[in-house]
Amino acid sequence: MSFTAKDVAELREITGAGMMDCKKALVHTDGDKDKAIEYLREIGVSIAAKKASRIASEGLIGGYTADGIGVLAELNCETDFVANTEGFRALVAKVAKGVADNDPADVDALLSTKIDGSTVTELIQGETAKCGEKITARRFVKYEIKQGVEEIYLHNGGKIGVMLEVETDKPACAEIKEMAHDIAMHIAAFSPAHVDVSEVPAEYVEHEKAILLAQAKNDPKNASKPDNILEKMLAGRLQKSLKEICLVDQAFAKDASITVAQLVQNVSKATGTAIKLNRFVRLVMGEGLEKKVDNLAEEVAKMSGK
Repeated sequence: MSFTAKDVAELREITGAGMMDCKKALVHTDGDKDKAIEYLREIGVSIAAKKASRIASEGLIGGYTADGIGVLAELNCETDFVANTEGFRALVAKVAKGVADNDPADVDALLSTKIDGSTVTELIQGETAKCGEKITARRFVKYEIKQGVEEIYLHNGGKIGVMLEVETDKPACAEIKEMAHDIAMHIAAFSPAHVDVSEVPAEYVEHEKAILLAQAKNDPKNASKPDNILEKMLAGRLQKSLKEICLVDQAFAKDASITVAQLVQNVSKATGTAIKLNRFVRLVMGEGLEKKVDNLAEEVAKMSGK
């Protein structure tokens, strides 16, 4: 019996095993999924397989920085209790460092990456065996800069993770490091979408323009005004709307009298060096994942044996 990449993906979804393990199992069983599941159990994937149907929507975002490399990695588990255990936190930190050291292309490659002699899949299975919960590696982001600072800020112990890349020829400067840390905290709090207006997609600009134009047309005072006049009238509002989602144009969290751009200019002047905010990423743990919903009636029924 032959099998396809879709079969491998489906087996991974069923069992929670790594892509390479699933492929190996299907090769071993000549494409028979039921036998492949049994084979995975035989080679030690049984615990993960038993828990694969559970919802892992809690967890943590971990970070790692060294020598111009920065990594954010998200691992998920079933409960906040497990997310805050020493073992789970250590696993997240180990995986983040593993991304930095091995540079996997994607999550599937990460799962087969070896750290301290074990694959990430094996490390996850080992922690699953200890805590009794389904654990998944969801995503990671890696930045690398030749000259500058990769600043990582983890809010609330890893519920929000921010990584900011600051280009400068004085990466060891304490004042620049402090600025980078403060801006990363600002990103966590204010959630900008882009560094500056030049990064905003044209499609988004046109969409915002269309909304503002529709609002203006619905105002009786503008009933007789043509679209080109209305667009000129709305230019200022459009620019204000775009600046609200851009990091450098936002009022700085720790001093609302200046923008983030002005903060960078002030620090650049004080340190006598050019500073550029290159890019950033903001990850929210569990964002977009299905959440477990507890059903009290079902729990009571289970407890009473009904």
